[in-house]
Amino acid sequence: MALIVQKFGGTSVGSVERIQAVAQRVYKTVKAGNSIVVVVSAMGKTTDGLVKLAAEISKNPCRREMDMLLSTGEQVSIALLSMALQELGQPAISLTGAQVGIVTEAEHTRARILHIQTERVEKHIQEGKVVVVAGFQGISSTEKLEITTLGRGGSDTSAVAIAAALRANFCEIYTDVPGILTTDPRLVPEAQLMDEITCDEMLELASLGAKVLHPRAVEIARNYGVPLVVRSSWTEEPGTWVTSPPVKERSLINLEIARSVNDVQFDTNQARVSLLRVPDKPGVAARLFGEIARQEVDVDLIIQSIHEGNTNDIAFTVMTPILKKAEAVAAAIAPVLRTHKGTETTEAEVMVQQNIAKVSIAGAGMIGRPGVAAKMFATLAKAGVNIQMISTSEIKVSCVIDATECDRAVAALREAFEIDNTKTENFSASPSPRVFVSSSHTPPVRGVALDMNQARLAIRQVPDRPGLAANLFGLLAEKNISVDMIIQSQRCHLINGVPRRDIAFTVARIDAEEAQKMLQQVAAEYGWGEVALDQAIAKVSIVGAGMVGQPGVAAKMFSALAQHQINIQMITTSEIKISCVVAQEEGAKALQAIHAAFGLAGSEKFVVPA
Repeated sequence: MALIVQKFGGTSVGSVERIQAVAQRVYKTVKAGNSIVVVVSAMGKTTDGLVKLAAEISKNPCRREMDMLLSTGEQVSIALLSMALQELGQPAISLTGAQVGIVTEAEHTRARILHIQTERVEKHIQEGKVVVVAGFQGISSTEKLEITTLGRGGSDTSAVAIAAALRANFCEIYTDVPGILTTDPRLVPEAQLMDEITCDEMLELASLGAKVLHPRAVEIARNYGVPLVVRSSWTEEPGTWVTSPPVKERSLINLEIARSVNDVQFDTNQARVSLLRVPDKPGVAARLFGEIARQEVDVDLIIQSIHEGNTNDIAFTVMTPILKKAEAVAAAIAPVLRTHKGTETTEAEVMVQQNIAKVSIAGAGMIGRPGVAAKMFATLAKAGVNIQMISTSEIKVSCVIDATECDRAVAALREAFEIDNTKTENFSASPSPRVFVSSSHTPPVRGVALDMNQARLAIRQVPDRPGLAANLFGLLAEKNISVDMIIQSQRCHLINGVPRRDIAFTVARIDAEEAQKMLQQVAAEYGWGEVALDQAIAKVSIVGAGMVGQPGVAAKMFSALAQHQINIQMITTSEIKISCVVAQEEGAKALQAIHAAFGLAGSEKFVVPA
């Protein structure tokens, strides 16, 4: 007999008929000999309706009262589902988040779970009851009993957290689609269903706007080793399993906030190749990395900075033993990229830097926590370490620094994030970083995602000295503004004797104007230039643990965009993700082109139910 946590979203319980269908599914699982805890969301568009009601009363409603209001939606669902189960002859009891004992931070509308008091749920399970739990909600403490909600995707988070606390055999997430698809079926109806995907890959896809699973839920599953499966509410298909690497026993106290960073990693066996002043037009990255792939040069980090005039810069890192080969490829293609064919031009200049190191912090607890990256940058600044390149993902932040500063940087990061020395990993001796892969037959790219909800801020002429990133991202963290892509330009200008670079980053569009206003107010104090905002962007990304050690993957992505005359405005990479910023109006076309290029389409068309 297994203990299973099942979660049903709003559309799954959107009507009486659908609630009865859910009850039949739960009843069938119980009759197969399993113990069941069911977590449900509010019916259909109930939450949207409650938000609209609040807006009619107040333009800026109190967060506490919003939690009081929004938490009522789930109470309707749990009561009706319990009644439906009882009508089938199955003992059931509905419990709110408070009654379950889901204790959270005292942070209204966006609380994180601290711990779950499971005694009451376990007692009802032993009595043979199905426990129906209100997702999305908890209480701030057992003394104050303030109702809190977990924010968007909160029911997913509730379900996986309960599964972790109860040490359930697995957690089933029931949704509108038959599992996790290679992309959004609303944009590509031929999107293919995956049998399984790693937690790391799912974290990246979820954070990019794939709405099947919320990143916080995946984070908990990864940290606690909760087997997770995403299935359709409407069929009996097996769905998609989200797999985790083996995990050590972890405290269930401070469940979502205990440790955001689990590891400090470094690699001193790297060099950087930069092409400065390449034309800002479609096809440039495709030609460069196409040639790199043909020469079988394996690239680690890739960044393309924002344009300056009609050119921009592309930089990439490689392992030191293949530097000469990488430099030769870049030098050979540089003349082809130049607009002016004369020998005196400074266009497409190749620069090489040896004796660099990459230091990284890694962990599944970084999601939506702007203070983590800011803390890393502040730690390096305090240690007098200047950052030359930055690469970010949902599970890792990496900085390229001078190799002579690596030991000092690693020691400072270990201390700041309280990481045992034995956990610090040196990747210098290995050909590529270790990434958990689900199967030896894993294709290089598992999914393509599009994020249309980001904006880009660019700060010109930022002094190039330690503390730059710490100051900038520390200010954003204080305002609770999360940053996604971060790009430092490779081109350096000497102005009044001070070396300066541009820095660009993306934030959620809803935070963009606040971030710009705040940074403009302090620009003079920190010696920054213009703070420019572009809200008409889209970010398209490929994700796959199998792309490690395959230099042709980036080239194929860039070529797909070039073939459709889509200009790449920014590039950033991690070990399992490559992201490009393109114009907003070209976002959907970019996703479709890349999905087709990697042959991810299946033969069946998926229609998302209304």
